[in-house]
Parts: sequence; C-alpha cells; structure tokens
Amino acid sequence: MEQISDRQQMNIVIAGHVDHGKSTVIGRLLADTGSLPEGKLDQVKENCKRNSKPFEYAFLLDALKDEQAQGITIDTARVFFSTKTRDYIILDAPGHIEFLKNMVTGASRAEAALLVIDADEGVQENSRRHGYMISMLGIKQIAVVINKMDLVDYSQDVFNKIVSEYSAFLKEINIEPVTFIPVSGMQGDNIAVLSEKTPWYKKETVLEILEKLKKEPSKIAKPFRMPVQDIYKFTKFGDNRRIVVGTIETGTIKKGDEVVFYPSGKKSRVKSIEVFNAPPKTEAECGYAAGFTLEEQIYITRGEIAVRSDQKKPAATSRVKVNLFWLGKDPMVRKKEYLFKIGTSRIPAKLEEITRIIDASDLKAKGTINQVERHDVAECILKLNKAAAFDLATDIAGTSRFVIVDNYEIRGGGIISEALSDKQTWLRDTVMLRNYKWEKSIISPEERAEKYNQKSTLIILTGTKDAGRKEVAKTLEDKLFEDGKIVYFLGIGNVLYGIDADIIGKEDQRQEHIRRLSEVANILIDAGIILIITAIELTQEDLEIMKTIITAEKIETVWVGDNLTTDIAYDMRIHEESSADETADKLKSMLQEKGIIFKPW
Repeated sequence: MEQISDRQQMNIVIAGHVDHGKSTVIGRLLADTGSLPEGKLDQVKENCKRNSKPFEYAFLLDALKDEQAQGITIDTARVFFSTKTRDYIILDAPGHIEFLKNMVTGASRAEAALLVIDADEGVQENSRRHGYMISMLGIKQIAVVINKMDLVDYSQDVFNKIVSEYSAFLKEINIEPVTFIPVSGMQGDNIAVLSEKTPWYKKETVLEILEKLKKEPSKIAKPFRMPVQDIYKFTKFGDNRRIVVGTIETGTIKKGDEVVFYPSGKKSRVKSIEVFNAPPKTEAECGYAAGFTLEEQIYITRGEIAVRSDQKKPAATSRVKVNLFWLGKDPMVRKKEYLFKIGTSRIPAKLEEITRIIDASDLKAKGTINQVERHDVAECILKLNKAAAFDLATDIAGTSRFVIVDNYEIRGGGIISEALSDKQTWLRDTVMLRNYKWEKSIISPEERAEKYNQKSTLIILTGTKDAGRKEVAKTLEDKLFEDGKIVYFLGIGNVLYGIDADIIGKEDQRQEHIRRLSEVANILIDAGIILIITAIELTQEDLEIMKTIITAEKIETVWVGDNLTTDIAYDMRIHEESSADETADKLKSMLQEKGIIFKPW
C-alpha cells in the first residue's frame, strides 16, 4: 500500500477540568514547536493589546479556528502540529458530552492521553471522571500535566500532594501514569524547555514526554474489520458496479479475499479494490476509507461488519454486557428505548439489568441499582432489538466502543465486555451457516427487482382471530397481481400441514413452526417475490425469530384489528372498521410510499 508519509503519526487526547488550562498548554505547544503560521503569534498579541486585555496562549486556538488556509489545520476537536520526529494530532476534549463524542469517533484512535490538572485548584471530580473515561476506552498511556504552577509559587509540596492523590486514584483503575509534569502553560515552564523555576524537577518536558510515548502495535496485524458505511450503486454508461464502502478499522483486504459480513453471515469474494482519483490498487489497509466490489452480489446493509473468512470472526448477539459511562441529565432507566450506536450500526436498545454502579469521581459502589444517574459508571446488560456484530474491548477496542443516543443527543457510551447468549443465538448460528453455504443464483436481487419492477418483501398480517386478516391478504394479493406484480399469498395451513406435518400436535413447537415458516419465506423473497402471510397474534419474540432468518429491512409487519393483544412492534396498524378493499388500498399505498412498488404520478 502507498503511504501518505513515512513520518510517524501519534494521536493524543487531552482532557481536564474546565479552566485547568488545556487550551493554554496546546497553544504553547504550537508556539514552541514552530507550528503556527508566520506572524500569527504577533498578530494575536497585537489584537490583545488593542483590546486592552492580557495575552493568553489559549487565544491562539480561537484565532486559528477560522484560518484553515494559513498552514495549520484546527477545529473544535483536533489540533495538528509536528516535531522533527513525529506528526501529532491533539484531540481536544472540551467537555463531558463533547469528550465522549470525540473519544468514540475521532479520539477512539488515540494512543495516549495528556490529563491537565490545575495546581491551584487541585484534583477535581472531573479530573477523576476523565481519567476513568480514558481508561474505559482502553488508553493506557496517561501523562499528567500539573498546570499553573506559577499560581502556587512553583511549590514542590503542592506538586507532590497532587501526584500522591491522583496516583492513588489511577492505581484503583489499573492505570500507571507515564509521568507527572509540573508546568506553567502561560509562562512556558517545562513545556518545551526545562524551567529554572522548578529546580527540584529534573525529568522530561511535555514535549519530550510526547516524543517518548510508544506507538500502539500496528492495527494492520489485527483481523480485518470494516463497518459497512454504504453500498454505492452506478447505473450510467452500463456501469453495474456495487461498491461496498467504509473505513477499515483494522487489518488489510486484497483482491481475491473471501469476505463474510456479520451479523448476517453472508459471504462473497473481493472482485476489485475501488479508489477515487488515484492509481488502481489491489489492496487496502486500516486507517483508510475503502471500497470494494464483490464477485457474487449479495444483499448486505449498512451496519454490518466485513471480515475476512480466514481470520477470527466477531461476536454477534442482541444481548451485551457493557461498561457504560452515563452523561445524560435524565437517568438511564429500564423499559425506555434508546439508540445503540456501534460502528455504522444504529439499533434500538433497552436497559435489561444493572449489575453494578460506581461513582467515577470516587470509585465507590452505589447502593441503589434501579437506574443509572448522571456521571455514574455502570456494569450492565443491554438488550438490542436485533443482533449487532462487534469485538470485545480486549480484542479490538475500536469495534467494541459504542454510544447511547436519546432524543438525538449522545447521553452515554462505553465498551462491550462480554457477548451474552440470547434466545436467537442457536438460530443465528444456523442462519449464518445457511448463508455461508447458500448457493447464489447468477441473477442478482437487484436484477430481479429491476425486471419485476418491485422490491421483494414479506408482508406479515397479524392480529386477533376474527380480525379478517386472510380476506385482506387475498384482496391485496389480487390487487397487486392485477398490477402485474409477482406476488403470492402463503396461508399458514399450507406450511402447518405440509412442512410442519412432523411436529403437528407436539408441545413447545411454536418456535420451530415460526422458523420453518420463515425459511420458506426467505426462499420466496430471494426469488424476488412480494410474499403475504397471515398469522394469529404474533409476538415480538416471534418477529425476532423471523428477522433473524429474513433480512429485517425486507419485512413489513401489520396489525389488523382494534385490540392489540401482544407486544409486537408493528410498522402499520389497521382498524376493523375498514373493509378488506379499503384496507388493501391502504397497504398498497404503504408499499408505494416505501418504494417497494412503483408509485404512479
């Protein structure tokens, strides 16, 4: 693979309590390493003079945010600077919510951390919380910068007291700090040059410590992982490529490699590595956005993880044990639905169980475990609406990190510590084996959809016994057939007294009946058909079985009837006052709105 540069790049996250001087330390590093645009320092000083306010190095960050074109790249989260030996990215963590967001996205790639503590104020609750969050995200190299030593007359006693207190805290979370450095960001003491004002400190400066921090072992050597971001499709000039795109988290992929997508278990082989505005490549590696085409077209979706079949596979389940840091103003509670985001996957989830809660500021266990309060760290179990693919934090940290979203805001996040079995574990293993062994037609699903002018879909009509489901289903089938659609109504008895003949009358066979029905439906959907089935009072557990066997995006669930008698999460509800004809028209409109069938102008 071509490299952008032979120079080593190091990603550092910087954190600390508000007003403890992170921005000043960063500004001083930029100035003392010659990383500022020419004349920028003098310009900021002059602006301060004109406005009758004292100059601060923190002002450099504000001044540079709007000046991307002047030789330095900086935004609210990242600062770039260089030394003779390395290129650095300082990932700033300005506050709790922003900190977590940056840690899980950009700063998830951080290899070390600078944690800033104000010498005058001492160790604060946020100092401990940030330390805990850093450790949770797998960052083991932490250098503690004790800033504003000028405010305590460069007292060695003050320095030693903070070192003792914070070292004890870090020891409790199994972190051994690289070092503690007494500095004054404002005065420049011990930032790039050892200061005469701290004759009792003879160790390294901040800059020297940065140079000594160890690079993580290359992610290239780890198993290939690429969360699928999208599938790019082309239609012009006879270009029928389908390009799977995403950012490679670890490992490498090359032309000819067999890839498996999790949690679906579908497989194919890499036909080509696709690049834009660059020479053709036969291989792609971690850290880069990548695209590749497949020899055999398979239906995959955003959120799956591409894995090489010759390497260790990820975990896949809908129940996970996690270490969670909660930041929402409202507590995290059971029964409430949140959005679980990991990689490119977005899955509704609920809090199933809290096993332990600790206060990150003092690491003491809390007595109540009914809910997770703001700033708590919880060991808990989350139940997802469908299976997610991931790695454990001990294996590949990047594909273990997640965030929890509520009302469009990040409220918490953490790492997955254990994959737990769910009710579909046995079934998922069977389905993944089926998908791996599946003999694919030379006709792709996209070609069938184009030929039939429809998207293959399973329409499930469920409800109470006398709600008129069958009449609606047959009426809908007739209307779609008259429109020229490839459609089929599958009565439940067709399966029950045929494929299920060997289990009729046996106890506890409901799951097996649903499984067999779903496997039949999966074959018909693969053939490009719009399939309509009816069933009495399906539950959410029944639906989860079906969505494990059939791609969830291809299922539309409709509850027919005035009384909702199960916990099923339906896509549409039809009340009984409508006639079969009116209800079928409503369903047809739904299919048009969702792009399953053509909507005439």
